[in-house]
Amino acid sequence: MVVKFGLLGPLVVHDGTDPRPVTGPKVRVLLAALLLQANRTVSRDALKEALWGASVPASADAALANHLTRLRRVLAAVDGGTDERLRTVAPGYQLIVHEGELDADAFEDRVRAVRQAHRREDWEAVRRETDLALALWRGTPLADLAPFAETEAPALRAHQLAEARLQALEWSFDAELCLGRHHEAVAPLTTLAGEHPLREGFHRRLMLALHRSGRQAEAFAVFHRLRRNLVDELGTEPGAAVQEAHAELLAGEPAPRPRPRADTARPPFQLPCEGDAFTGREAEVAAVRALLVGAEVGEDREDATGRGAGPGSAGERGTGADARSGSGAARVRAVVVSGMGGVGKTALAVHVAHRVREAFPDGALYADLRGYCVGGARTAHELLARFLSDLGVHQDALPEDTDDRALLLRSALAERRVLLVLDNARNAAHVAPLLPAGGPSAALITSRQLLADLPGSAKVPLSPLPEPDQHALLAKLAGAERVAGEPEALAGIMAACGGLPLALHIVGGRLASRPSWPLALLAKRLTPHQGRLDTLAMGDFDVRRTFAMSYMAMRDSDQPLEREAARAFLLLGRVWSAHAVTPQSAAALLDVTETRAAAVLDVLADAHLVLNPEPDRYLLHDLLGEYAAQREEEDGEAEPTTALVRLLSWYATALAAATRAATGETQSPPPLEGEAVRKLSLPEFADDDEAIRWTARELPAVRDALTRAGELGRSDLAWRLAVGLFGHATTHWWTGEWDACLEQAMEIARAHDDRLGQAWLHRRTAVAHGMAYRNEACLEHLRIALDLFTERGDLAAQASILGNMAAVYLQCEDSAQALVHAERSRDLYRRVGNTRGEVLALTRMADVHRLRGEPESAAADFRRVIELLRGTGHGAVLATNLTGYGDVQRVLGHRDEAFEALAEALSIRLRMNDQGGTVDCLVVTARAHHHFGEWAAAHETWEWCLELARRHRLDQRIDECLDGLKALASQALADGTPREAPTASPPPPAPDTP
Repeated sequence: MVVKFGLLGPLVVHDGTDPRPVTGPKVRVLLAALLLQANRTVSRDALKEALWGASVPASADAALANHLTRLRRVLAAVDGGTDERLRTVAPGYQLIVHEGELDADAFEDRVRAVRQAHRREDWEAVRRETDLALALWRGTPLADLAPFAETEAPALRAHQLAEARLQALEWSFDAELCLGRHHEAVAPLTTLAGEHPLREGFHRRLMLALHRSGRQAEAFAVFHRLRRNLVDELGTEPGAAVQEAHAELLAGEPAPRPRPRADTARPPFQLPCEGDAFTGREAEVAAVRALLVGAEVGEDREDATGRGAGPGSAGERGTGADARSGSGAARVRAVVVSGMGGVGKTALAVHVAHRVREAFPDGALYADLRGYCVGGARTAHELLARFLSDLGVHQDALPEDTDDRALLLRSALAERRVLLVLDNARNAAHVAPLLPAGGPSAALITSRQLLADLPGSAKVPLSPLPEPDQHALLAKLAGAERVAGEPEALAGIMAACGGLPLALHIVGGRLASRPSWPLALLAKRLTPHQGRLDTLAMGDFDVRRTFAMSYMAMRDSDQPLEREAARAFLLLGRVWSAHAVTPQSAAALLDVTETRAAAVLDVLADAHLVLNPEPDRYLLHDLLGEYAAQREEEDGEAEPTTALVRLLSWYATALAAATRAATGETQSPPPLEGEAVRKLSLPEFADDDEAIRWTARELPAVRDALTRAGELGRSDLAWRLAVGLFGHATTHWWTGEWDACLEQAMEIARAHDDRLGQAWLHRRTAVAHGMAYRNEACLEHLRIALDLFTERGDLAAQASILGNMAAVYLQCEDSAQALVHAERSRDLYRRVGNTRGEVLALTRMADVHRLRGEPESAAADFRRVIELLRGTGHGAVLATNLTGYGDVQRVLGHRDEAFEALAEALSIRLRMNDQGGTVDCLVVTARAHHHFGEWAAAHETWEWCLELARRHRLDQRIDECLDGLKALASQALADGTPREAPTASPPPPAPDTP
């Protein structure tokens, strides 16, 4: 089922058969804002601005979440029940729209086809393509979305689409006139000229249609009316094209038709044959085409060579604005398609070159520069000689100097539209002499290098193919039914190929040549690190050899930094191939400064030996990592284990810094010792949110680091890694990942009789249990931790553990024990002079007052705690106390104060992506709505809370939500008033983290 979206008129969503309703003006605006940026990430702030303009309410985060939930339901309903179209991508959301699904995109594709047919004077094609384009037009774009449609970006987009429609109409009337359909064109042109009194294009064509229909007086009247309007409104005379039409009227007979150009020698066409299996890359193909041929809609219709097509000559103006300012890319001198070996650069370049052939009527030149071949690269000197000869320059006229040949080539290209396809360039210097110097010619270059230093060029980097395109390519090569018959094996094959078209072509070729092979057999042979690279070789197609060309070119470079980068590439493959590195972590791995590590990584990224998916993050492609790990003949370092220990130490130290930033704790494990640790370059965090997000991103690497530390027998690293996840767990405890890491580290610490490690692991394991309401298990670990830290004489640790015991007793509703342990904790904090610890003890006191039914005292305590926490940057702790304060204000009957505190708490939780904390806050908020008789708000909040609780398997909260909804549905009173909501468990208190 293909979902289609319509913006060319009122907003429409349909599944190809029936329109689907999108109810609610906010949801419609939200969908339109995402469609206008289809397949791109739209930030939360941008979406809030679209929904509310400059007056964003305080509850915007919660409201936006509600609207997004409703939009997901709409999309799922028309998308076969799947929930994959609207993705959460930091810092916002991305709506996936496939080719042909958005009417505005399809419309612009048709208009481009109209323009191309117009340029080659294929008038029947112009009429046909115009009809197809206008069939998509339902009215003014975004017609039903005011005032959103009137804001700057939507209004500009709507104007661009409207301008494209008018331009297509003008081209279609050129076709009518050139086909002799003058009479038929008069009526519609009269209407359009009346609707657009300042648009010269419609008036000029109407003048010609009237004149050629024998209605000269009316034609002159059109000219004079246009001239009067332009002078009165804009203070300008009609343009050159209208003046030329006026001259034709004065002459009394139609102007002669343009004579065809005299035949010349057949232009060179050297493009390689294109295979029939090219798949996907729609966005990249569109980008390269636009860059090579320039703006498709609204660009100048006649260039300096006089090759204007038909009557649409230069000099026409739109409604007072330059018609050439519409959407579309300006033509560039050179386009560089770059990417790692095997990613499909040449295939894409050849594919695009064939499709822009008509835009370059003077020929297409092709050369493989062999920049990464063992036999050496072809020189610019010899290629210049060949290109000049292909363009008709006699060999006797060729100068000996390379620079002089380059000058001659630029001269030969100056007045021609020639496309040069320069494949497999080594670097910018290799290709620079072969480029045109402006004018209508262009170059399409492929290289494994980014060629960032090539002036006057646009860059189009290629990434591995996405899964749908991989599937489609294998279906073309091996047969759709065969591929569909073994989905599990197919998934394994695609994962093993890593999205590389080269690898996929090898696999597809093997399957096609062995029709009796099951896919499962090939999938087994492609198991990583078990002969996969040997399997990915067939004839001239060889993944290992392709990678080797890139690596050896860098290893044997005359640039010291490139040789250093080659050594780093090997070390990354052997030590840390599965995870991204940053300049800071790579500095630890390579034992260099952060600045030097950044330079090395950038060299690797420019050569596409590492991926650079986002700023300052570098990752080895899976197959490249395996290749690097298997190069046994060269050592990136004498002892890779030493490099691994440095990296694990960096992670342990960085996690400790993240936890301090996230929780503000003053108690932390003793740091690692040694000179190497002291010189580590660590990440810096502006606040708790940034620290927690950093840890969440690094979590897969941390889990791997923990395992590697255990394999090395480094318990001191293993338990520090697990304990260092505490900051992240304050908002992500509900995932269970911290529990697993703590358990794994505990096994390692016990195996090595590491008492300090066990003490810290029991302490943090207790916190993990407490956050999940596993109260008995929490108390058991706290008692063990208390004994171990008492054995070490650590008073600060004892104070913190006693505070956490008070928190657990609160969860058990044992106010007496909670008060006893809170007071003991407070006394110890005072002994060690820890003021922040005393504040935490005060929080426990507030919770005790609340539990005992003393809301006034609890409110006073919470106010004091909140006052002390503001501005400290510890959002999770502040949100917990705000939630408690809001619940106390509910009990006191202070509605506004309750919802003000709860709204602030919810905003913090949403900002920090704290799903468990969000559920905690929503439970209390729903109870408050119920308490104050706000039944609709209570129902909506319970539903939202239930959806989150089920998504994250928070069983206790699920039961509470169901009880809350049941209470709303039950009518306990004769007048139909819903009964009081059941009492919910309070949110878990924040753990002691002084």
